Amino acid sequence: MCGICGMVRPRPLDERDRRAVRAMNAALVHRGPDAAGELEADGVMLAMRRLSIIDVEGAAQPLWNEDRTIGVVVNGEIYNYLELREELARQGHTLATRGDGETIVHAYEELGLDCVQRLRGMFAFALWDGRRRRLLLARDRMGEKPLYFFEADGALVFASELRALLGSGLVPFELDPAAVDRFFHYAYVPDPCTPVRGVHKLPPGCVAWREAADPTLRRRTYWRLQDAPALRADGAAERIRAELEAAVEIGLRSDVPVGVALSGGVDSSALAALAARRYPGKLRAFTVGYPGRPPTDERDDARRFAEHLGIPLYEAELDTAEMAATFERLVWWKDDPIADISGYGYYAVSRLAREHGVPVLLQGQGGDELFWGYAWVREAMRRAALKRARDRWGLAALPRYLRLEAPAGWAPWQIRLWLEKGGGLKDGWALFRAQGRRPAGRLEFYDLKEEFAEGQARVRAFYTPDFCRAVAPDNCRELFTFPEPPENLEVAITALIAGTFLLENGVAQGDRLSMASSVEMRLPFLDYRFVETVVGLRKQASDWRRPPKFRLAQALADVLPPWVLRRPKRGFSPPIKDWYEALLERYGSALDDGFLVRAGVLSAEGGRRLAGGLKPWRTVTPLWFKALVLELWCRQAAEQARAATAAAA
Repeated sequence: MCGICGMVRPRPLDERDRRAVRAMNAALVHRGPDAAGELEADGVMLAMRRLSIIDVEGAAQPLWNEDRTIGVVVNGEIYNYLELREELARQGHTLATRGDGETIVHAYEELGLDCVQRLRGMFAFALWDGRRRRLLLARDRMGEKPLYFFEADGALVFASELRALLGSGLVPFELDPAAVDRFFHYAYVPDPCTPVRGVHKLPPGCVAWREAADPTLRRRTYWRLQDAPALRADGAAERIRAELEAAVEIGLRSDVPVGVALSGGVDSSALAALAARRYPGKLRAFTVGYPGRPPTDERDDARRFAEHLGIPLYEAELDTAEMAATFERLVWWKDDPIADISGYGYYAVSRLAREHGVPVLLQGQGGDELFWGYAWVREAMRRAALKRARDRWGLAALPRYLRLEAPAGWAPWQIRLWLEKGGGLKDGWALFRAQGRRPAGRLEFYDLKEEFAEGQARVRAFYTPDFCRAVAPDNCRELFTFPEPPENLEVAITALIAGTFLLENGVAQGDRLSMASSVEMRLPFLDYRFVETVVGLRKQASDWRRPPKFRLAQALADVLPPWVLRRPKRGFSPPIKDWYEALLERYGSALDDGFLVRAGVLSAEGGRRLAGGLKPWRTVTPLWFKALVLELWCRQAAEQARAATAAAA
């Protein structure tokens, strides 16, 4: 695990350019506190910070081929490096280290841009080919490792984190209105955009390259989830189990201690159980809880399962006052603005692991997204199936919409409400009519989340008139609008949740907040072979109508005890009401005539109303909280860019 950055220009670099790259590298020290390295050639400079995980003493970066004409800086881990090393040695290559990153250089010599097809792991890398004077950037298939870039005046600058780019002195801080509007709907900025105009994320499963003398950045997608080959559904549970075991086994490759973030739920418990078998006597588990042990506290469940496995468990208690005091820094550590109150748990569990000498953590991100773990995603699939039936059969599809439902309860007001809704039939008729007005290629997806719906219904009332004019009214639904209806709806929705909520909320937070404590987070559920297995089976046999995570539970039936398999998901969920009250008390006034008001995003009246918290809160991520996160992030980002520009002058 590392942080990488660099620059390429059509002309030789000057001292200002070198200072800019070194400033970016200094901003990444938390990602790599153990070592630093640089590569400089005519018109290019690469730099990195290293967190030493494999070949701790020997694999200093940059890493080179035999004649030092090709060099690379890498963030992440190539899990199949042992197999690649053997293969490359048979092909006549001499490897100078015992590390994983060096395999990229030699694989590139053999395969060129297609070298990424041979890599199994989480990575973002920058490779300089001195023979061709070509810079190659690449990102892993599921986007576990980040890579941001900016182009101006013939230069391309890139870094593992957005705040490092802002620290270069080369990237002006100017908000992108469309990205800001999407943030107020999604609670993060969806890939490939960022809040900063002109700064982009290299998409997952993508390579980009540029010749030193040619400012054109070319890109190619080398992998997409939806292209996974179809698999026979025979023995689905055994296939899933085998691939998850393989992902855990290869994800345990490390020369330093490895632990597991354990909530006590199915996903993290599965990783703990499989890792304990492959890593006997060494695995340690880490969990967090809250004062007073509210219903969201999972320490008892985590402790019970750790005792079941016979592994030590370390606990941290997250105090509300400490969270509030840390919150502004937490917003900045996330790098991108991400309005997820539960993110503090990622940071706390990583900090706890680091305090106990464990710099690598397995984490269960991805299980819910791949196995229909969220009710709103299952509802999106139900509605997509209904829409397809309506488009094909018209009025003949109406019976599929009409579901007679029992009352929620037998109190007089509940009976009255049930009758007013026609026993549920009115809702079905309303959906049938509404879907007739919906474009054929537009799925109902994120607009089923309450946070998105609140943004769609309310946020423009808080914008200034100029900002409203700068943002198209339908700006936020483009991500789930297709030119034609997708062939396989289940795969399309799996790809959507993987490319939105999983990537930009879960994976991004996990990476940034673990790296804030210099801890590497590994996600076995996102191993691309495991993902391809899940999607390939789904192409042959539908599973969305089964209970949530049905196939995963089948696969784990002899790995986890029944009392774990039956547990509902909570996942380090905090006492939200207490935390929101504490944040409003400490930071609420920041929205009243703050950065967003002065920048012309929020009107003065809008800022004042948001500063009051807009009670009662209708969603888990209310509009005022999104505004607060963006406000605190913008203040720190603007100051970072201002200070860097002044230092570069």
